[in-house]
Amino acid sequence: MRKVILIVSLIMFFFKTLASANYEKKFYDFSIESITGETINFKDYKDKIILIVNTASYCGFTKQYDELQKLWDLYREKGLIVLGVPSNSFNQEKDNNGDIKEFCEVNFNIDFPLTTITEVKGKNAHEVFKWAKENHGKSAVPKWNFHKILINKEGKIEDTFASMTKPMSKKIISKIEKIL
Repeated sequence: MRKVILIVSLIMFFFKTLASANYEKKFYDFSIESITGETINFKDYKDKIILIVNTASYCGFTKQYDELQKLWDLYREKGLIVLGVPSNSFNQEKDNNGDIKEFCEVNFNIDFPLTTITEVKGKNAHEVFKWAKENHGKSAVPKWNFHKILINKEGKIEDTFASMTKPMSKKIISKIEKIL
């Protein structure tokens, strides 16, 4: 009887894993509004690697903008897109896109793409964050600002990184270099 329960449990686990990473859609099937109001079609990022980071202006991790810009400067010619997603999901973001854009440019000289203020968790999360959770599980759901999701060239989630993991950390850099 134990053997049967073990086999059934393993089969259920196997199928559950497959169901949670079926990738009916890929990252490239989505779009998002830029901080200046244009549509960012992720299909334009095909064959690139994308690091999506939910950002906030009033967070203890806001200084990571410096390293995100440095990462963008080092790897954009090799095919990395850094995408900042300002979010007030944790109540630490400015009230409007214009103020965020100015803050990022003046304080951090940011020139990588930024989106409009976007929900990143819960039922009102943008569809790409819901997709990430569906296909990669809880580790793809931001627990705080400056959570990072790395998308590979196939449009699938390669890895996720907690807020405390700095953009220029060996962990992130080695993963990026491996999949570039």
